[in-house]
Amino acid sequence: MFWQGQQAARLHIAAAWGTDSLRSSGGKAAWGNGEEFDLFPQNGDYGETNFTAEKALALMDRNDVERAVLMQGSMYGFQNRYHSELIRRYPDRFCPTCTVDPYMTDAVQTMEYFFEKQGFRAAKFEVSSGGGLMGCHEPFDLGGSRMRPLFDIIEAHHAPVALDVGDLTMPSHQPWSLARIAEDHPGLKLVVCHLLAPIPGREKELALSLELLKKPNVWFDIAALPKIVAPGTYPYPAVHEVLKLAKSIVGADRLLWGTDAPFAATQDSYEHLTDYLTKGDAFTEKELEDVYYNNAKRVYFGA
Repeated sequence: MFWQGQQAARLHIAAAWGTDSLRSSGGKAAWGNGEEFDLFPQNGDYGETNFTAEKALALMDRNDVERAVLMQGSMYGFQNRYHSELIRRYPDRFCPTCTVDPYMTDAVQTMEYFFEKQGFRAAKFEVSSGGGLMGCHEPFDLGGSRMRPLFDIIEAHHAPVALDVGDLTMPSHQPWSLARIAEDHPGLKLVVCHLLAPIPGREKELALSLELLKKPNVWFDIAALPKIVAPGTYPYPAVHEVLKLAKSIVGADRLLWGTDAPFAATQDSYEHLTDYLTKGDAFTEKELEDVYYNNAKRVYFGA
């Protein structure tokens, strides 16, 4: 099949400490109220307390995944130092992302250091309310002055930035700000995570947001949709319907496949998260090649 050895995945690597409201330890994450949930599947494929690059490579090789984008997530803690090591250790397999808290006094200088000295070529901001930046700070305008200098640096390096803004019930969900960011930074590749985290039954709002964000420098990853568009079971027919809607508005060339492992794999196997798109009719074979590989290669790997 055409995507064998040609998939580009989206993964979270190496769990550590998270925000004050959400912390991880021992393969689990805990909210401040004591509520816990699993970060890793209990099958041994991901490790017990840390999902390392080597574990990820074993999964990728077993499923014919050529490259992966390593996303930052607050429940895992910032992984800038580890990600910088992976840039040098596995340059042909991973595109690690860097991140900062924009409320840090040296956030701008740190972002410059990451791109100019550490060799990063992509950034990720987990801004969602709850476990993201707007879970530990008051809600702020993503297109405002606090984030603008960071976007300026990323744009100057012709790099992509991924933003997880949560779902439409959250103050962090700001499609209008994302549109302004794309317009104000035309050289920036903006990737909106999880297709804006669609909520079943609220497709009209999703369609309006996608129309607003139909811009030449905006893409959407579809990682974790089997977990987000719940309840559902493999091969996730409800997800395929959401993807048909998205394709009809922004086109298949704007959608990037991903797994969001290891967290999404607590619900289903990596194998199912990898192949479920082939079990529906949302995409043609040519579109599957784009969604699985070509789009991510163009956005994250400079081709």
